[in-house]
Amino acid sequence: MAATPPHRTPPSDVSTTSMFGQTLAIARNTFLEAIRQPIFFVLILVGGLAQVFNVLLSAYSLGFSDEGEVAADNKMLLDMGLATILLICLLLASFVATSVLSREIENKTALTVIAKPVGRPMFILGKYVGITAAILLAAVTLTAFFMLAMRHQVMSTARDHVNGPVVVFGGLAVLISVGVGLWGNFFYGWVFPSVATTLMAPLSVIAWALTLLIDENWAITQAYSVVWRPNVLVACACVMMALFVITGIALAASTRLGQVMTIVVCAGMFFGGLLSNHLLGKRAYDNTWVAKVAEVELPDPEVQSLAEPTETATITLTSAVDVPLEPGRSVYFGPGANGINIAVPKHPAWRGTDVNNGTQLLDTNNGKALLIRSYDPVTRKLVLVNAGGLHVNRPPMEGDYVFLTPTTYNIAPLAAWALIPNMQSYWVVDAITQNHPIPVRYVGIVALYTVLQVGAMVSLAMLLFQTRDVG
Repeated sequence: MAATPPHRTPPSDVSTTSMFGQTLAIARNTFLEAIRQPIFFVLILVGGLAQVFNVLLSAYSLGFSDEGEVAADNKMLLDMGLATILLICLLLASFVATSVLSREIENKTALTVIAKPVGRPMFILGKYVGITAAILLAAVTLTAFFMLAMRHQVMSTARDHVNGPVVVFGGLAVLISVGVGLWGNFFYGWVFPSVATTLMAPLSVIAWALTLLIDENWAITQAYSVVWRPNVLVACACVMMALFVITGIALAASTRLGQVMTIVVCAGMFFGGLLSNHLLGKRAYDNTWVAKVAEVELPDPEVQSLAEPTETATITLTSAVDVPLEPGRSVYFGPGANGINIAVPKHPAWRGTDVNNGTQLLDTNNGKALLIRSYDPVTRKLVLVNAGGLHVNRPPMEGDYVFLTPTTYNIAPLAAWALIPNMQSYWVVDAITQNHPIPVRYVGIVALYTVLQVGAMVSLAMLLFQTRDVG
């Protein structure tokens, strides 16, 4: 009887499985190599110590008492704590990226991996996943230290006392991690930095969780739903997404540069991203505002719309205007002084003759526009009316700027503004300190922006590494 031929996996499945396995293997080795570095553990300890000093230094910010998730001197603590996480992880990303890629290229060890064969794009992708996992581990630990600092709060007056549970539980998390790392290194030859770092992440999170249940008097508290500060956690999540982008920048730079220059490039891109709105954003859009909105009155407050024909809105301007605001003239408004994110689409001049004639306003043959119905220079009240059903994104809001012309775009600064990662998008501290909720939609947009930026940076790293001589 003829032997049954062995089952063979289709070549495409073998290729896909092998590629996925190679990427995971590279990512795992990169992660282990990153957390084994002494600098990795040292910088995390420095970050934790900095959070302790932040509690002390924030007492001199002359904060004032008010209501909100973060109030008084703790507003300064929020800024300093998040900045500490960003700075420490920026340094970690630069050090780790150069140690696991740039040094491998210099020592020719990357050649042995690529010659397996492992595709260069998969090699870079695995490196990014491994570095990102290591940075995420460090960010979780630093965030837990930061949340412990926020739980402790700033001691603004002499009558404030040290929060015992925060000090005890936070200190135990560090001591247990260091103790187990030293014990395992002495008796079993474990790598101390990797063991201590891996243990410190979950232990610090547990320490913070315990402080939510136990108050400063060592009593079980029922106010944990208040003191856990969800908006601050959202701000930390946004900072972590910024770290994914910084890691991509560090990886792309390390394919061609050494450690010092990689740090310089990462710092430059980071600070340039923080200033991109000021340096590029205001030049990307061009418009001249004529007034600013002080107050808005809608005929029906329950119907927040100005998109239907004949609908009106009355706005009070902050000051008198120098230009004539004649009835029938087109008007625009938006949140930016340069016309960015303008809420009214560009439209031609209205062809009607009477803005008070409902028939003319309903007639689409006259065009679609947002018009001035009337303006009283004494009360500074400006009445707007929709003609023809122009799709206005939203009604005017307090603080909006009023324009009489549509916004124009400057291609060069707009392109540069789009290409440089906008780090200001990840900094939502102002919303928290001003007691504004952070919309879920905004977090989703930031997450999508992060995916696009990471994809661009990893693609750039693959492109730079593709022609790099590693032999």
